[in-house]
Amino acid sequence: MHPLISASDLAQAIHNGGDILVLDASMALPGQAFDPQQRFANAHIAGAVRFDIDTFSDPDSPLPHTIPGQARFSRLATERGMANTKRIVFYDQDGMACAARAWWLTRLFGHESVQVLEGGLPAWKSAGLPLESGPDLTTPAPFVSRPHYDRLHGTGDVLDIVHGHMHGLILDARSRGRFEGRDPEPRAGIESGHMPGARSLPYGELLDDNGRFLPVEALKAKFETLGVTDTTTVTCSCGSGMTACMIALGLVCAQAGAGEPVVYDGSWAEWASTPDAPIVCGA
Repeated sequence: MHPLISASDLAQAIHNGGDILVLDASMALPGQAFDPQQRFANAHIAGAVRFDIDTFSDPDSPLPHTIPGQARFSRLATERGMANTKRIVFYDQDGMACAARAWWLTRLFGHESVQVLEGGLPAWKSAGLPLESGPDLTTPAPFVSRPHYDRLHGTGDVLDIVHGHMHGLILDARSRGRFEGRDPEPRAGIESGHMPGARSLPYGELLDDNGRFLPVEALKAKFETLGVTDTTTVTCSCGSGMTACMIALGLVCAQAGAGEPVVYDGSWAEWASTPDAPIVCGA
């Protein structure tokens, strides 16, 4: 199954009565200020339910939206009706970054029939497709978790890459100014810069002017210029593990790199808070 679905194809699949569950995974990213639940209540794809990324996180972690434990994810996914037999489609009220995080997280816990609405809710609106308002009406359905933890990296794994004990290429989705240490991080007390050997790939560079992914050949060329080959294991990073999933999604779309891309869940928020983790600045 291709990881992206167009608004027209999603509308047709819903019309055909497929066993599809559409979920709104929107949340406010750093620098944004809005209530995603209120915006969902104002207007959403008919039949969609909310997928709150902060709820689908470890409540005991000091880091933002850290992955939850297996039991927590299974319980919450069951409550949201995310049965293993369903085709799952995530969308964002703006763009695709939060939907990409939900896509990666759901696949991490073993659900493979997962897609992202390309262009998010703006694409749905541009196609003139119907919306509804009000709260979501959720019907629970059992979800059985089968984690793929090989798609996840922690600080120890990334330290091994940085120190040459493990092969891999780190791609960083933050802005180039933050990567190079010229611009401050949005989280207080966090120094900007990057991991030694990491390469900068602001996630917006993977998108066209309409907020959709570049054509496959353009994506492949973008990754190749950064050193991604068919034998490269790519670790995706960002500020807190959110927009790193846009790189992961782009890699899967382009079928670039070796196997599944890996996401460093703690990303820069964890790295810059780790005492012995080296930080470098510059291009």
